[in-house]
Amino acid sequence: MQSLMVLKVLHGLATVLLIGGAAGVIYRWWRGWRAGDKGALGQSLQRPWLLAWLAMAVSLVIFPISGWWMVHDTGWSLGQTWLLSGSVLYTVGLACWLVLLGRINRLRVAGGAQTEGQRRVVLGLGMAGVVIIAAALTFMITKPM
Repeated sequence: MQSLMVLKVLHGLATVLLIGGAAGVIYRWWRGWRAGDKGALGQSLQRPWLLAWLAMAVSLVIFPISGWWMVHDTGWSLGQTWLLSGSVLYTVGLACWLVLLGRINRLRVAGGAQTEGQRRVVLGLGMAGVVIIAAALTFMITKPM
């Protein structure tokens, strides 16, 4: 039973890392955008903001491992609808996050110059990733039967 509590704490810390890292990057971009800095999004992959991206990556790796372990320890079936739905949403959200990271890296390499279309695609991917991961998190917390 104690290992289950440790897993829950690990899972909770990963959630805090993910939300905190995303909030930090969004705040940095928003502050730069308000100041008229067109390259603020591309600069979010430079130090110290790279640490926020690394924190998000670590939490995204920890989620499936600790989640599977918790399901195994509690004896739940992996075929439950809420668990399968949350897993599918998590996978789609992770894909959005990876594509977003690639787009932002291209902006960084290009010196931060971005067109309106590129900015909209990046914002759309970011919003989609946040909403999808939040929906997966909702499934995992509420456990609707």
